[in-house]
Amino acid sequence: MAGASQSLALHGAAGIIEALVEAPDTGIWPTPIGTAVIAHPHPLFGGTMHNKVVQTLARAYLYCGWRAVRFNFRGVGASAGEHDEGRGEAGDMLAVVEQTTPPGVALAIAGFSFGAYVAAQVIARLHLDRAIASVALIGTAASRFAVPAIPNDLHARVLTVHGEQDDTVPLAAVMDWARPQSLPITVVPGVGHFFHGQLPLLKTLVTRHVRGCA
Repeated sequence: MAGASQSLALHGAAGIIEALVEAPDTGIWPTPIGTAVIAHPHPLFGGTMHNKVVQTLARAYLYCGWRAVRFNFRGVGASAGEHDEGRGEAGDMLAVVEQTTPPGVALAIAGFSFGAYVAAQVIARLHLDRAIASVALIGTAASRFAVPAIPNDLHARVLTVHGEQDDTVPLAAVMDWARPQSLPITVVPGVGHFFHGQLPLLKTLVTRHVRGCA
């Protein structure tokens, strides 16, 4: 249920950030509820804003009446700069939020794998100054990076989904990250890191969560 899409050239600390903004179907949603900014997986392993899990996240938000903004981290596609192990990438995502979702517009944050790590950094920086309507973290790369804890007051608005058979980021690592926070993890049985064959289920889980945060 997507309407118009538009390519954007945003501005970040490393230069141009390539982005794509999609609007929900105007016949159903004349005015979008807000904007969801979605981060992609690891750039050094082929991650881009066109990743299928990232596209699934965008479709879920569009289906619920949100604008969806995907973007390429520095050094990916037409985005300037070089990979910065998540530090500069968090700055990239903050720049995208600032330029696409001004104060007064509802904001959602989502990410997949490395993108979930970056999204968690962005949440940690934003949450005291700005309301975040919903969060979706998929395949959070907790075995590879020091993922920040999610602020307690956001837990009710956070969906974390992980595949039981994820061999890129073991489920045990995500449980070790979540346990001290008492942060629930939704586990999809028999599924690996990229949710092959279960993307429709992932979309349903995210859609249900976003609607529940309305």
